[in-house]
Amino acid sequence: MNHIDTLPTEQRQRCEVWTRVMGYHRPVSQFNVGKRAEHRERRHFTERDVALTP
Repeated sequence: MNHIDTLPTEQRQRCEVWTRVMGYHRPVSQFNVGKRAEHRERRHFTERDVALTP
């Protein structure tokens, strides 16, 4: 069984998520409501996983 350590709430901090949009990088926190919804629906992948899929 895997054991995952978690920090107490007072020691945690938000993680800024950036993504590439139209050729440049932007933080998701600056997206408008529609773009945030679109970002949540995206399918994420890694190149290695795609290369191994027949």
